[in-house]
Amino acid sequence: MESQRNLLIIGLLFVSFLIYQQWQKDYGPQPVVTTATNTVTATGTTANGDVPASASSHDDSDLTQATAAGQLITVTTDVLKLKISAQGGDVVSAELLAYPIEEDSTEPFVLLEENPNFTYVAQSGLIGRDGPDASANGRPVYQVTSNSFELADGSDELVVALNYQDQNGNVFTKNFTLTRGSYDVNVDFQVSNKSDSDLSLQLYSQLKQTDKEHSSSMVMPVYRGGAYSSESTRYSKYSVKDIKKSNLNETTTGGWVAMMQHYFVTAWLPNEGDTNQLYSNSGNGFVFMGYKAPLQTIAPNDTATLTSSLWVGPKLQKQMAESAKHLDLTVDYGWLWFIAQPLYKLLTFFHSIVGNWGVAIILITFTVKGLLYPLTKAQYTSMAKMRLLQPKMAALREKYGDDRQKMSQGMMELYKKEKVNPLGGCFPILLQMPIFIALYWSLMESVELRHAPFFGWITDLSVQDPFYILPILMGVSMFFIQKMSPTTVADPMQAKIMQFMPVIFTVFFLWFPAGLVLYWLMSNVVTLIQQTIIYRNLEKKGLHKR
Repeated sequence: MESQRNLLIIGLLFVSFLIYQQWQKDYGPQPVVTTATNTVTATGTTANGDVPASASSHDDSDLTQATAAGQLITVTTDVLKLKISAQGGDVVSAELLAYPIEEDSTEPFVLLEENPNFTYVAQSGLIGRDGPDASANGRPVYQVTSNSFELADGSDELVVALNYQDQNGNVFTKNFTLTRGSYDVNVDFQVSNKSDSDLSLQLYSQLKQTDKEHSSSMVMPVYRGGAYSSESTRYSKYSVKDIKKSNLNETTTGGWVAMMQHYFVTAWLPNEGDTNQLYSNSGNGFVFMGYKAPLQTIAPNDTATLTSSLWVGPKLQKQMAESAKHLDLTVDYGWLWFIAQPLYKLLTFFHSIVGNWGVAIILITFTVKGLLYPLTKAQYTSMAKMRLLQPKMAALREKYGDDRQKMSQGMMELYKKEKVNPLGGCFPILLQMPIFIALYWSLMESVELRHAPFFGWITDLSVQDPFYILPILMGVSMFFIQKMSPTTVADPMQAKIMQFMPVIFTVFFLWFPAGLVLYWLMSNVVTLIQQTIIYRNLEKKGLHKR
């Protein structure tokens, strides 16, 4: 019965962990951040807020190819389809061509969008005294040579140049550089000072999203909101509630700001060598996460390039780590990331060999259970020794009756005499729990499992089994584990509860992603194999009697 009880402990700890995670997200204490008051620049714009979006009225005769303010520029590579607004040069739409919105769909997943119901865009520009985005006339309207750009076959790079000339003749070129197979987009500003005085400019980049709370479930408690990284903070979430409560205001070398959701993330990545100001803000139904680069002074007849980078795509850990320091931590493994990351790497290693994520899950299950076999053996051996003491324990109860103090003293003397650790059956389980939780998050957060088939009816490991076959098999495996486990005298009510545990777990797992259920099922199968081996050895030593 101890084995069934231990399974119950694991289940309760696991469910409690999920409930705690969801409670922390909704009601837990929020990080204390210095409130940043909105500062007004010399041009009258609010530096921490949304840049004015009204169209400029440009009648300059030099702008012979002026682009209409509402015009969109389409940029397509092998993995991205972006739409860039001619006004301001903001990315107002991002389609991930390699990630369909649904399984077997030809329609790509839309990460950035701008429509009447929801806005999620990536903005960037130049503010400061001479910044075109800080003009009282509104943001600049860029001119382009074409409304559509596409990465050519045989080419690995696509550069889209947006040009603007202010009333003083200063030339601003906003370059978008996209690379084949990459979700990291370089967004640079080339400034040419044609005036007789210094230009004072400051690059800003921010993510703008509709102020909207997103629901989550206990089974899939995924996070959607802001995040940032700085010198003092490797990675920290900054939710919509945090943004509305207190503005982020942190000065750091490098760093980044992001808005993330399950499987996907958008992040602005400043120059790592610059001292940048990370900020957040809210207002008019929107929330913002952004950064401002250092103020730049450009002498007359001189040029300068202000650089930034935009990650817009799936949470691909290796590529994100190469793009910016700690950006891969947006694959949110929680506080057990130091265990989950090696497990993920092991999972991807197995996939590189077998080419099937379901088989990779099976292999990592065998690996983890194999590494934990000494703990499992110690657990069952300790349980067997405790079982042999049951007659002596019953004698102590009969001897001392309701005298709990003497009963406790007698039990401790018995444990010491027989060299038995009463916690020996539970301690291995407690050691295994962090590994199990870390593996749970590894499977939960891996975008590679999204729409990944296993075989037969399992065509997507990231969603529930459509026919509930895996949860039922998991329940059957739990039933056999119960049958194999030795029984002892127990309370009848407790025995009935234990008998229903496979049913309870089966119902609970009906809504779990198929990949997680597959892991639990295979874990139970390995447990059955290990039980058989351990009990046969114990029977030879006379420690196990059914």
